[in-house]
Amino acid sequence: MKYIIEHMEQGFSEWVTLEYAQIIRDLGASNLILSSLPSETEESDIPQKLRELGLQWTTKPLTQIREEFPELPELEKQRVCLLDPRAKGDLETADSSKFDYFVFGGILGDHPPRDRTRELMTAYPDLLIGKRLGDKQMTTDTAIRTTQLIIEGQIPFEKIKFIDYPEFRFSKNEATEMPFRYVLDAQGRPILPEGMLDLIKKDSEQSLDDIL
Repeated sequence: MKYIIEHMEQGFSEWVTLEYAQIIRDLGASNLILSSLPSETEESDIPQKLRELGLQWTTKPLTQIREEFPELPELEKQRVCLLDPRAKGDLETADSSKFDYFVFGGILGDHPPRDRTRELMTAYPDLLIGKRLGDKQMTTDTAIRTTQLIIEGQIPFEKIKFIDYPEFRFSKNEATEMPFRYVLDAQGRPILPEGMLDLIKKDSEQSLDDIL
C-alpha cells in the first residue's frame, strides 16, 4: 500500500518536518512519497532529518509520479483514495482491496481547515475517490496512522481509540490545547511525532512572549 502526500506548501516548517519524519518511521520510507513539490526544489531544500530517513519526493504531480518512480503500480481510475473530510462515506476495512494508493492533500492538520481536497478533486476528477476519517480535523500523521490502522490493521474506525482536542500541561500555569483529534496509545496517551511535544511547548512560550 502506497501513501502519497501532495505537498502544497513552500518549504518545510519544523512542525511538518516532525510529522513527515514520524510518518516515514511508521510506514517505511518506500511506502511514502511527497508529490507536487515546487518545480525549483532541490535535494538540499529537503530537511536533513528527512533525507537521512530516506524520504522519497518529486516535483511531479500525482498523475506523473511513475515517471519518477516507475516501479510503482499504475494509478488506475477509481483505485486512488483521497482522504477528504467532506466525503460522503467513511473509510472502511473492506476498502483495503479497493485502492492501491491513499492520498493526503495537506488539509488534514490545517486549523482552520483549508479546502485543498477540492483542489485535488478538481485537478484529478476521474482518478480519485473520496473517503472520510470521521468528522474531526486530524494532523497529517494522525490521518495516515488512522488509515493504516483501518486498511492494514483491519481495525474498524469506530474501534480506534481517539482523543479530541487534548490539553498538554507543561507546568501549573502553562498548558496548550491542540485543536485536533489524535489516536491514543496503549497507555491512553495521544500519539505525537517524536519531538512534537517539545515544539508545542516552545511555540506556546513564544506566543506568551508575544503577549508580554
